[in-house]
Amino acid sequence: MLQIGPYKLHLPVVQAALSGYSDWPMRAIARRLGAPYTICEVMVDSFVNSLKERERTRHFLLVTEDDHPAGAQLMGAVPDEFPAAACRLVDAGFDVIDINFGCPVKKVLGRCRGGFHLGQPDVALKIVKCVRDAVPAEVPVTLKMRRGVDDTQQSRDQFFEILSGAFDAGVAAVTVHGRTVMQRYDGPSDWGFLKQICAEFPGRTILGSGDLFCAEDCVRMLRETGVSGVTAARGAIGNPWIFSQAQALLAGESLPAAPTVWQQKEVIQAHFNFGLQVYSEKRAVKQLRKFGMRYADWHPASEHVRAAFIKVTRLAEWNQVFSDWYADDLPGVYPRNPGLPKAPAATAFLP
Repeated sequence: MLQIGPYKLHLPVVQAALSGYSDWPMRAIARRLGAPYTICEVMVDSFVNSLKERERTRHFLLVTEDDHPAGAQLMGAVPDEFPAAACRLVDAGFDVIDINFGCPVKKVLGRCRGGFHLGQPDVALKIVKCVRDAVPAEVPVTLKMRRGVDDTQQSRDQFFEILSGAFDAGVAAVTVHGRTVMQRYDGPSDWGFLKQICAEFPGRTILGSGDLFCAEDCVRMLRETGVSGVTAARGAIGNPWIFSQAQALLAGESLPAAPTVWQQKEVIQAHFNFGLQVYSEKRAVKQLRKFGMRYADWHPASEHVRAAFIKVTRLAEWNQVFSDWYADDLPGVYPRNPGLPKAPAATAFLP
């Protein structure tokens, strides 16, 4: 059981915010396949405040009845711009406001956002307090952090100053990625640091992040570090089965068989249909193509299927992939290199 504020989640494995990926369709398919909680892709405060009621942008604030609880992740540079954006996200129906102090993308750091705040505790804590004071008391405020800007003692001290101050300010949970900001996505995630945090902050809700590419990784982090929960990020792209697989392992069961080709087809097509509910046909094809390339990892002819998805630009080509590669119900395979996907880059709506 994982608890974030008033929300008691049946599984301590949740879907993380992913720029360019964790839109409503990805969150919807994750919930359908067992995710107890999902977080939308990160949005800049000024972007949220400037959003108009338009058909082509409505998906950014979309929350449906099946989503709850759903988190909205917010990022920005100026503390005073956070409260209005946080309130708008709550009004849209999001249940939790997650503040991003972890993004390591150069474009984000250059604009004093994301992981940049780990080097200025005073500003970071002012943001936390502004958001906590602005949203209703029953709405949990959470943080996403990395273990520091770099490996210096100063950075380490600043991390703990923010972490301790955030809990004192009423933050319900903190997700910590085991890499530094300067590491970006290179090198191993330091799970030993997560274990230390849990020991120093007993009774606090700490979620772990970093190098969680499959269900076994999620369970291993839970057991080795003592975190309250884990957030599946890159490991959940094209892999919504990670949640039910982790649940099986935590229940003492064997790892389930990989989904068959027809089971994969059913999930991919459901994901695509969710995309058509919020995007134009052209946009849905473009968005789902990158998921298709990851879903292909489960297919026994993964390299050929991935190559076929890469070429897709139109709906007819999308359907052709299924005619060519998903007609026969063959046994699925577990991805051979689950730790290799590149990190998602910051997306266009992060101005």
